[in-house]
Amino acid sequence: MSKATSIPRAPRKRPVRLRVLATSDIHLHIHPHDYYADRTLRSLGLARTATLIRRQRAQAPNVLLLDNGDFLQGTPVGDYIADNPGLLKEHPHPAIAAMNLLGHDAATLGNHEFNYGLDFLRQALAGAAFPLVSANLLGALGGKPLLPPFVILERSLTDDEGHRRCVHIGVTGFLPPQIMAWDSHLAGQVTTQDILAAAREVVPRMRARGADIVIALAHSGIGPAEHREGMENAAVPLAGVEGIDAIVAGHSHALFPSPAFEGHPGVDAGRGLIGGVPAVMPGFAGSHLGVIDLTLQHDGRRWRVTDSDSRLLCAEGLPPDEDLLRATAPAHQATLARIRQPVARTEVPLHSHFARIAPSAMLQLVADVQHDAVREALRGTAHEGLPVLSAIAPFRTGGRGGAGHFTDIPPGPLTLRDLGALYPYPNTICALLLTGAQLRDWLERAAGQFNRIEPGAPGQMLLDAGFPGHHFDVIHGLRWRIDLRQPPRFDHEGALANPGTRRIEGLEFAGRPLRDDMRFILATNSYRAGGGGHFPGCGPGAGVWRSAAPLREILAAHVRRQGTIAPAAEPFWSFAPLGGTRVLFDTGPGAAAHLDDLAHLHAEPAGEGPDGMVRFVLAL
Repeated sequence: MSKATSIPRAPRKRPVRLRVLATSDIHLHIHPHDYYADRTLRSLGLARTATLIRRQRAQAPNVLLLDNGDFLQGTPVGDYIADNPGLLKEHPHPAIAAMNLLGHDAATLGNHEFNYGLDFLRQALAGAAFPLVSANLLGALGGKPLLPPFVILERSLTDDEGHRRCVHIGVTGFLPPQIMAWDSHLAGQVTTQDILAAAREVVPRMRARGADIVIALAHSGIGPAEHREGMENAAVPLAGVEGIDAIVAGHSHALFPSPAFEGHPGVDAGRGLIGGVPAVMPGFAGSHLGVIDLTLQHDGRRWRVTDSDSRLLCAEGLPPDEDLLRATAPAHQATLARIRQPVARTEVPLHSHFARIAPSAMLQLVADVQHDAVREALRGTAHEGLPVLSAIAPFRTGGRGGAGHFTDIPPGPLTLRDLGALYPYPNTICALLLTGAQLRDWLERAAGQFNRIEPGAPGQMLLDAGFPGHHFDVIHGLRWRIDLRQPPRFDHEGALANPGTRRIEGLEFAGRPLRDDMRFILATNSYRAGGGGHFPGCGPGAGVWRSAAPLREILAAHVRRQGTIAPAAEPFWSFAPLGGTRVLFDTGPGAAAHLDDLAHLHAEPAGEGPDGMVRFVLAL
């Protein structure tokens, strides 16, 4: 009788640990340098983040490095390269060169990649040594998409016993569909799809192509849990798409996981989960590195995620990576030489320390430039006889940029660097045709930045910390008061929240009450006109005129012609009196030199605010 032969069992596959590193919203902050203040930064810059990346790679055997978009624009380096595109024929774009050097495995696009036009974008991306993907950026009229919707990365990873295992990692990307409105030059060249609609199409295709796990690079913030068609900040509903194993969020420059999202619907801020899916959002400008540790277990057919850990690592104070500094030094040095060129003089200080609570000479300058450009452009048109108003918001007012993120230009020479600090984005000027009713709601939307104030109660913060400063528009050419006893009419997303209340009172034009049926031309920027901030009368197709040149170029031409400027902060808006109620206001440390601007609010220093800010007490 023959002895039975036993067949040896295949060894059980042990878990694989995969560390996903994520950068997002770098905005060309490669060197740790504030180009607008012309000083070294301790807290920002991809060169500092690079040190974290190298350390993380040394600590884990299996590492993937991904970027979540908005890397081509944000500092004067981007403007310098865009103005000299011939440089890209000889060398990769500095942002691309940096990611090539760091060994990024894949990346997606953000909305600001399109600011300089599609031709420039194609030239910049041509130097990438890594795949770029975007699932909801489509070709127009049946044309070929700019990028593939996904990539399957085949990686040989080491399991817990040291064996090499082949894992197929699918990476896809999504961007805000609003790019079609924010960059109108894209019309006829590309189009966009709703983020969730695109995800529901692409994820099954990735699985069918053999993806063991799927990572979504979502250049989209953590917003409402309920999906709305075309929503800008769709990370929470995106997490509900079956088959997504991890999400890198971005766009809003926030930090996740962090206590800021505790209690947010669909979010577990402590465990770093969105809808049960591990996720990170690593701030902006290289402030943080996102880390998602995934434990993968093989179920006999494919690898699956069985556990995760999400966290952020802060780059502040770390030594910058010298190789990265050297690789991008030519563009950095050329940019510094360019922005240090004087173009005019200013007789008055131009600063943003109080631009969110009082009329500002800095905003007056930009508003005048917008107004004059629109008025001249509409001469001889059907709209020539309509009054022209100008809406402008401050851009550098602390917020997530910290205590150093303020414009503060002293009297004296005015350089290109200073003009960039006055207006840091490559927006164009737009003219909108609006009614008095729309202008009234425009101001109500902006007034949502203030907390509701109870008269006489102590210790109340004036500003709502969750409201971005760049959504506080003031309209030059009107006069009004803001009654802070009332709740805001609109919420942070621009949706009508309290239809029975109004904060704007005494609204006047030319010394008379503004009527809802009056018609005006409003000068604003292309971001706002396209729907950014969800203001009334804005959106795709809105507007009767748009400048060909960016606002900054028109601003530079204006001050060159003037030679010497001295804009004055006209007192055209104020707070309705609240019986001397004292409120608290935080701003940058340079504000102490400009307290005369707040004489009408009887500002008094009140010590230190959070994160290097200074605090003042104001009497309303």
